[in-house]
Amino acid sequence: MTVDKYASRRFDIQQEDAIDLAVLEAIPFDYPDSATEIVYETDEFTFVCPWTGLPDFARLVLRYIPSNSLAELKSLKYYLTSYRNVGILQEHAVNRVLQDLVQLLKPVSMVVEAEYKERGGIKTKAVARYESNKNKEAADESK
Repeated sequence: MTVDKYASRRFDIQQEDAIDLAVLEAIPFDYPDSATEIVYETDEFTFVCPWTGLPDFARLVLRYIPSNSLAELKSLKYYLTSYRNVGILQEHAVNRVLQDLVQLLKPVSMVVEAEYKERGGIKTKAVARYESNKNKEAADESK
């Protein structure tokens, strides 16, 4: 009989409520009708598997067209770092980031894309998208 010596090995895994949403800050954007695209990138986005506690590492790209607000960068860095010990699935992480940033910024549109380091021979890329109703209506009118 083979004994799974890893079955009892776990690391401390925090729940999603450890994600520091309160640290996020928005600053005014003075050109709301300019269709300016903002892109933030980091190769240091990390969290842990909710089942094993083993880390996931990703290159995270945030793209958005702001309405009236920008993400204050220091607060964004602290927010993303707060994921470090949170147990969350890869596909859920991009959606949670999108949800939190849309709630804060109310952008015209936003895309959150994460390209995860390979595990077990499989590379994962997850993309979550948001389009404001205002943006959808404008697209419908142009048809």
